[in-house]
Amino acid sequence: MIAGETSGDMLGVGLIKALKLRYPDIEFYGIGGELMIAEGFISKVPMEQLSVMGLFEVLSRLPSLLKLRRTLIAEFIDNPPDVFIGIDAPDFNLNIELALKKAGILTVHYVSPSVWAWKKKRIFKIKQAVDLLLCLFPFEQQHYRKTGQNIAYVGHPLAKIIAPSYSQDDAKTAMGYRADELLVTIMPGSRGSETKYLLPVFLKTAQLLWAKHPQVRFILPAANQHRYAEIKRHLIDYPALPVKLVLKQSRAVMAASDAILIASGTATLEAALLGKPMVVAYKMAALTYAIYSRMIHAKYISLPNILADEPLVPEMLQQAATPERLVVELEKALFDQPRRTIQKNKFKEIHQLLDLPASELAAAAVERLLKKSPIKSAP
Repeated sequence: MIAGETSGDMLGVGLIKALKLRYPDIEFYGIGGELMIAEGFISKVPMEQLSVMGLFEVLSRLPSLLKLRRTLIAEFIDNPPDVFIGIDAPDFNLNIELALKKAGILTVHYVSPSVWAWKKKRIFKIKQAVDLLLCLFPFEQQHYRKTGQNIAYVGHPLAKIIAPSYSQDDAKTAMGYRADELLVTIMPGSRGSETKYLLPVFLKTAQLLWAKHPQVRFILPAANQHRYAEIKRHLIDYPALPVKLVLKQSRAVMAASDAILIASGTATLEAALLGKPMVVAYKMAALTYAIYSRMIHAKYISLPNILADEPLVPEMLQQAATPERLVVELEKALFDQPRRTIQKNKFKEIHQLLDLPASELAAAAVERLLKKSPIKSAP
């Protein structure tokens, strides 16, 4: 297995647990995060090495990434696993899967690449490289009809994990806040590049919002120890801002919040499943954005909007992601009650759509692949 970031680690640990029920003696290795490692996964290198976003950010680390990929391919071919599962990270995993499939090793890719948004011709490479594609969202299947891809829609594990109802007051109390305090969660992303471009903007936004609404409090969950130390350095410039920095605990933090300022990514789905009004933003290097913006042909970038097929939550990208504009949208997320109600009702619909036993369905699909394969068969 290879997972490239926090969201992949979350998917990976669920699949590991489900596969263990079918194969008690199964062994897992490759690249994974803390959750996967806690389940006995052997990670060859820290997952952080793959957690990079942006064209030129990737280019600066390209030699080391290519060397790592060649090393992994050689190791997997020399000591063939029963199946290789790439979890998201298509730019890294698809080439591994292509090489392994050519070598006679079964390949699974968990999370469909965003072929509906950009690089639509990847469906042909995916067909060449992947024996089984596990999709999280129902609309994705239609994009693979042309190639006859072996595909299974499994839903999203978060929809099963996150209860559709919970006590926000209890969540606030657990975080050390009163039930009547207004709480905004700040989530600038788990990657270093996201922290670089979004954290300063998000903190300035919090400063402006607090100046207008002194009753608002802020909480910021760091994805890991490295991000924690990095964010702590930034907070030195905001000594008076009522913000609490916590390590991990992102779901508990979001559950307690009244609104969320968040980077585009899987965390937006988690926020939606928790029923949280949010403002989505994203920034990257200017030249990277100039290139990507010409390649992407999707109406929306955030998962709540993509799944609802409407502008359910505001998306502020690049130059539009200014503290002044983000404050305006955050005020609506906090104080516009009709808008909050509409969003929460739509989020419930999304929850129902995705609420399948995803990890179990994914493990069952992998088991079927193993049993049907002429290359290797499961016991």
